[in-house]
Amino acid sequence: MANKLLITDTILRDAHQSQAATRMRLEDMLPACKALNEIGYWSVECWGGATFDSCMRFLGEDPWERLRAIRRAMPDTKLQMLFRGQNILGYRHYADDVVEEFVRLSIKNGIDVIRIFDALNDTRNLEKAISATKKYGGICEAALSYTISPVHNEEYFVDLAVKLVNMGADTICIKDMANLLLPYDAYSLVKALKAKVDVPIHLHTHNTTGTGDMTYLMACQAGVDIIDTALSPLANGTSQPSTEAMVATLKGTERDTGLDLGKLAEAAVHFRAVAQKLKEQGSLDPKVLNVDPNTLLYQVPGGMLSNLISQLKQAKAEDKYYEVLAEVPRVREDFGYPPLVTPTSQIVGSQAVLNVLSGERYKMVTKESKGLLRGEYGQVPGKVNEEVRKKAIGDEEVITCRPADLIEPELEKQKAEAGELAKCPEDVLSYALFPQVAAKFLAEKYKPAEETPAVRELFVEDAGN
Repeated sequence: MANKLLITDTILRDAHQSQAATRMRLEDMLPACKALNEIGYWSVECWGGATFDSCMRFLGEDPWERLRAIRRAMPDTKLQMLFRGQNILGYRHYADDVVEEFVRLSIKNGIDVIRIFDALNDTRNLEKAISATKKYGGICEAALSYTISPVHNEEYFVDLAVKLVNMGADTICIKDMANLLLPYDAYSLVKALKAKVDVPIHLHTHNTTGTGDMTYLMACQAGVDIIDTALSPLANGTSQPSTEAMVATLKGTERDTGLDLGKLAEAAVHFRAVAQKLKEQGSLDPKVLNVDPNTLLYQVPGGMLSNLISQLKQAKAEDKYYEVLAEVPRVREDFGYPPLVTPTSQIVGSQAVLNVLSGERYKMVTKESKGLLRGEYGQVPGKVNEEVRKKAIGDEEVITCRPADLIEPELEKQKAEAGELAKCPEDVLSYALFPQVAAKFLAEKYKPAEETPAVRELFVEDAGN
């Protein structure tokens, strides 16, 4: 086991998504890229997840231009993105031709590693993204959306990993979005995976419950190959454990990362100022910095937590915070124990908020909840509460095939719809994923400079994983 531990730093994506609702700007990133590029990370996660939506919706930035700028600034480091399988970076399933084109252009614009997950662990929803990543020369990292429930155990995840490797995965990621994977379970799961698959195992967790560092340490003992950490100014709480702490802990051991603490400190100086700016803007809510072992009961991941807080603020019902958290696992059970990661985290979270605020469970049911119960998102892992399903969708037929098989090719249609707004293939994809947001953003982007006001905050935040 005398192999150095590899590190993926999430400072440019998940760290600020989990702590500051994805509000870090490109101008906050570029000054540190030279230092990040020289550190020697396995990869830097800088794109995907909620960044794409947030760039256009809140920051007035083109996500594709952000990617190209980071690529130019970090020529020697693998750039990584998070990709939601058939959902790409949006909140519904897209047609196969859109998935393929998005993968192609992500790689063309600078992405090396694509971490692909499905909220339900339905492998049918990963097929197209995996095959496209392989086709266009990307490193395909297929993810196990980790959760705990009566239907999720070690055997379930090992079987899933074997299937994903057979589908072409180059690495397997254990994606523990809510920090539910406890240290000894991590040791056992990594050992079991290493015995069954011969690709690198990459572990992603957060420090929401305060166990993240210990989970990583035990996984290191079990032979995990790569871990996700965040530079200290935006580490811990709902973000990842700190890069510097892990590097220092392993220094001089057989799992020494080989990373230079001095170089990490140099990059951290810059991001301390960025974190301070995000606090002053009100993007960084102090609640997300606290350790909350209650997460082990509620199973709410970081992005979902900040999302719930903002929903309750808007409804002037912040006093209902713990009531809503207690409702989340009940809704999750009714819905067949989906792992809580985008989009299921938003679906379950929003439904829990409605159940509490309306005073009667399922008095109002969101369109997305109906879709999940109807099978539009794929096969849920457990048994659905049939009474709740009947209340939500009546006698409608439940979908049992691969949901994307029911979606006609849509790329040409989206291109026609975007019309003059889209000046390049990347613009077409921005429009295909977020038509309303992209229409406003692109109209502003291509206006003559003197006419262009700052792009406004366009819609309600929805920043999950």
